[in-house]
Amino acid sequence: MIASPIRMPGGLDALGLLLDRVAERQRQDFGQLDSEAKADGSLITACDRWSDAALVEGLSQLYPGEGVLSEEGSQRVPSSQAFWVVDPLDGTTNFAAGIPYWAISLARFENGIPVLAVLDVPPLRQRIVAIRGGGAWRKHNKLQPPAARNQVAGCASLCSRSIGVLQKLPHQRFPGKIRLLGVASLNLVSVGMGQTISALEATPKIWDLAAAWLVLQELNCPVRWLVRDPAQLQAGEDLSQANFPVLAARDAETLARFKPWADALVSST
Repeated sequence: MIASPIRMPGGLDALGLLLDRVAERQRQDFGQLDSEAKADGSLITACDRWSDAALVEGLSQLYPGEGVLSEEGSQRVPSSQAFWVVDPLDGTTNFAAGIPYWAISLARFENGIPVLAVLDVPPLRQRIVAIRGGGAWRKHNKLQPPAARNQVAGCASLCSRSIGVLQKLPHQRFPGKIRLLGVASLNLVSVGMGQTISALEATPKIWDLAAAWLVLQELNCPVRWLVRDPAQLQAGEDLSQANFPVLAARDAETLARFKPWADALVSST
């Protein structure tokens, strides 16, 4: 049983204070910084780099001996039994373009799977927390599985690299209203929050999905890994080029309804 470093449903402990500090810096820098392109074509700003360094240093002080895998730092799976996976600023394109929607994603892994997840959404001042076997919270409210709630909207999240599947099945009507929000972690979590009924991500990295993965599990949302299961990570493995295409849905019936588009995504890559 993990001893949570965050008092449920959320308090100002050491980890919370670290996230508060990084989130506040991001809000201050929002709309003030130029961006540059990385080798893979994604964007980065000085705030990404600062946030990554601050989180890695803070985690090493709070949890000595536990490795950290982060988007802007070491991208190899740590050899320690417990380690952290960090995306310091998921949604840099939104952040750099002045669109107020991005997230900080942290997940603590034990024996290869996430046991604690924290998704902080600085522009909304919201924090989502999940503990393996203990549920998920947003602010002070414990979340209920979306399948237990009436959901009428029927929106589905696609990433920019998965929207091409619509052309692969021209004679089938896509079973949802499409949303492209530009933040992989929040796209996936939107299913658990009841904001969407499904999410299809074509090229998420481990840091994009680590926290969302546990939130979805705790909210009983089925997840289908389309190529590789991230539970099979190996210590020392370089994940800089590893993608984990995934389909998430509010329930098994919805997952089956969207599966043809997930299959089309994989067959087109």
